[in-house]
Amino acid sequence: MQVFNDLNEIKNDRNTVLTIGTFDGIHLGHKKLIDKVIADAEKSGGRSFLVTFNPHPRSIVSKDFELKLLTNLKEKTKILDSLGMQNLFILNFTKEISQLTAEEFFKKFIINGIGLRKIVIGFNHHFGKGRVGDSNTLIGMGKTYGFDVETIEAFKQGDEVISSSKVRNLLIEGDIKKVNNFLGRSYSFGGRVIHGDKRGRSLGFPTANIELDNEKKLLPALGIYLVEFFVKNEKYFGLLSVGKRPTFYESGKIVPEVYILDFDQDIYGEIIRVNILERIRGEEKFSSAEELVRQMNKDKVTCLELISNLAS
Repeated sequence: MQVFNDLNEIKNDRNTVLTIGTFDGIHLGHKKLIDKVIADAEKSGGRSFLVTFNPHPRSIVSKDFELKLLTNLKEKTKILDSLGMQNLFILNFTKEISQLTAEEFFKKFIINGIGLRKIVIGFNHHFGKGRVGDSNTLIGMGKTYGFDVETIEAFKQGDEVISSSKVRNLLIEGDIKKVNNFLGRSYSFGGRVIHGDKRGRSLGFPTANIELDNEKKLLPALGIYLVEFFVKNEKYFGLLSVGKRPTFYESGKIVPEVYILDFDQDIYGEIIRVNILERIRGEEKFSSAEELVRQMNKDKVTCLELISNLAS
């Protein structure tokens, strides 16, 4: 996949099938839309293109924007590449761009910039200043400039419409199974292994403390999770703790740390990736270190049972 950060680097080609949006999380609804873009481009012998934004547009237009993201730019790029998208344009979203009308934006970046034969959008797509541009705006422009518009209806799993907001809320609630179902893959995060307070080692459960590779990345609800842990191109299972360690601290920041099963290597400084598979329990405050260790041993047994079920 070719990745562009500058509009001037892109050759204008009218034989382009394109979609545009933030695509946070790239869930099954997004995938349906992306698959349509790729299929239509292949059918016409054209190129597939996805336009997204960095930073998130709401961080520019809203002063109190504090939304954590499901996918950072690196993750989004990797997923899009795996889905078969040919071209990605990462538009540096600025205050100036936010002031463009829907028509001004579309003419500058899409019609006169990338080029367009067909655009595929989601049912609730809005764009331009005040988000007043929608499918009707595009249909009108399509008649003037000679491109087609296709709107993809909401994607449902059962009776539920899948959306980034819904996935985000489920993650905050700790419903990782449903999150993974909506994404069509395991929710994951990456980072670097850093030194912690070594308390886990003294308890018999040494953990890898992880510094996230993006501070805007959303972690799941506080608790203990079964995970796959990837380091040095090898996969291990482990127990992820997302919490403030209330047994030992009255307050503190949320720390993700993983106890890796059957593992005894020095991996400080290593870049790792964690796939979250299942929630085991919420975070608890224990009356003593001994009580915590007893619970951790129970968690380990639960973890091994779940791994056994995955293998069967």
